[in-house]
Amino acid sequence: MAGDAEPYTVPFIINGDEYRPEKTFDVISPETGKLSHRCGSASIDDARKAVDAAAAAFPSWRQTTPSVRRDIFLRAADIMLRRKDELVGYVLAETGATESWASLNVTLTVDFIRDVAGRISGIESSFIPTKDANVNCIVMREPYGVVLSIAPWNAPYILGARSVAFPVAAGNTVVLKGTELAPRTMWAIASVFHEAGLPAGVINSISHEPSAAAAVTGALVADPRVRKVNFTGSTNVGRAIGRLAGENLKPVVLELGGKAPAIVWDDADLDVAARECAVGAFLNSGQICMSTERILVHRRVRDDFVARLRGAVEQIFPAGGPAPVLINSAAVDRNKQLLADARSKGASVEVGDADGGSGTTMRPVVLGGVTPDMDIYLTESFGPTVSLIDVETEEEAVRIANDTEYGLSSAVFTTDLRRALRFARGIEAGAVHCNSMSVHDEAALPHGGAKASGFGRFNAQAGLDEWLWTKNFTFDI
Repeated sequence: MAGDAEPYTVPFIINGDEYRPEKTFDVISPETGKLSHRCGSASIDDARKAVDAAAAAFPSWRQTTPSVRRDIFLRAADIMLRRKDELVGYVLAETGATESWASLNVTLTVDFIRDVAGRISGIESSFIPTKDANVNCIVMREPYGVVLSIAPWNAPYILGARSVAFPVAAGNTVVLKGTELAPRTMWAIASVFHEAGLPAGVINSISHEPSAAAAVTGALVADPRVRKVNFTGSTNVGRAIGRLAGENLKPVVLELGGKAPAIVWDDADLDVAARECAVGAFLNSGQICMSTERILVHRRVRDDFVARLRGAVEQIFPAGGPAPVLINSAAVDRNKQLLADARSKGASVEVGDADGGSGTTMRPVVLGGVTPDMDIYLTESFGPTVSLIDVETEEEAVRIANDTEYGLSSAVFTTDLRRALRFARGIEAGAVHCNSMSVHDEAALPHGGAKASGFGRFNAQAGLDEWLWTKNFTFDI
């Protein structure tokens, strides 16, 4: 009987072949609570096999011409579009995201891949004269070697693909350690590139059950053949990755958590501000590192803005529609605890139902009267909750915007460009978006943060430069 068929098990891709380890783990749909499929669970030995393959592939891959790499990337982009329905289905099954969010993940990833493909031919060395008139220097730019890429579940194609595309475009090979919450999505990224003609061993994908994280990650970072690490995820785990890398003298690129502020000034177009804040706070159930978590609104327009924000939330996330799904029940519980703590200390519910939410679903909630003694003031909720804080002066707005360990993204709503620029100069974040939401990521713009939001850059030319190191060659003329 079809109903008795064994669930599909997601394999690894190691050295261009599917590889099935002995152990597996279950992948549960957060939307249905049922088994979606199973996935292989990597051991330390399995992880080393992936490094073996990447290390063996590196000498030949680094010698490929820019046009060869470019053409593989362009084919990969076309294949992603052709397989879009399949790829979207993996995101829906594993993360409970909406179809529009899953579809956007695929289309933006295609854009990222095409963008980096166009940059490959621009990798160049420099010819520099030295202090000796008879001596010149070529500053060569070379790939590191094997790269460990660790990617999360919340924007799986965007974050997974960029973690491998930029290192590979620069001539490195990669071990992609995909999240256990979306392993089939991560497998699909490697599958697409291999279908496009990527040589065996250049991208190797593995996943593991949560209990194996410390051992497998530690072994990979410590492996002397792994030369650089990139990680996107929570700040707590990023700190652990950073410590491991530091102990092994490995450079890292980290894109971590956020607590993005949105400043709404008294001259702002309040309809625009309300709409952009609603989407910026609650897109993908607030499970985006750039999500708006604090709205700093000028007291003069506070009541008018709140009324418009309420209308925007109700229009975008209607009460009669399905409740947004979060990745697991722990995420819902965390947000409800933050709301309960804030309310016990005097916060008010401006929009939504702070007592609602059950299982893996929770509707948007806007809190007013949030103060520094409340947990939600500093804690990244990574869910559908946002805080309203009243401000009166530019200095106060900037001070509160920066009163966080994070610094990834931000937004400013004003019709005065000079004021917007003052805010932009004062806010300690990797991006400030004027009259647009804090969630903004595109191929042409370098992406990354400050403070506990990490360091290094993904995307654009800066993202490609991260995966090349310089070597000086001096010679007599």
